[in-house]
Amino acid sequence: MNGPADAFGPMLEVMSWVGFVLGIPLVIVGWIVANRRCQWINTTAEVFEAGGYKGFRWIDSEDMPHVSLHDHGETQGVDVGTRIEIHYDHCHPVRWGLEPPRNDNPFLIIGWILVSVAILCTVAGFIPIMF
Repeated sequence: MNGPADAFGPMLEVMSWVGFVLGIPLVIVGWIVANRRCQWINTTAEVFEAGGYKGFRWIDSEDMPHVSLHDHGETQGVDVGTRIEIHYDHCHPVRWGLEPPRNDNPFLIIGWILVSVAILCTVAGFIPIMF
């Protein structure tokens, strides 16, 4: 009996199984979510004023006009007639923003971490056998 070295084998095997069993389905789900996500497109919008509100007016990639109105507090510092760049969802043009969206995918991130740990534990499990 080698003492602490004997405890590493079962721990590494359990971590390998946990990493692969939980990680691979998460990677698959994350990949599906990433591929079904619509693309965000940037375009130029014009700032206009109507009835005490300021708004943005733009045309999407399918030549459909879009308008959004905001309070003066939300559009403070933006002059009427100014052209600004906005980003919108190609599948749902009413979803838009002044900054490009972050495409975080927690399923994919956690899945890759678990699979990486499982691979490292599997490789590390063979080291005591070699010596």
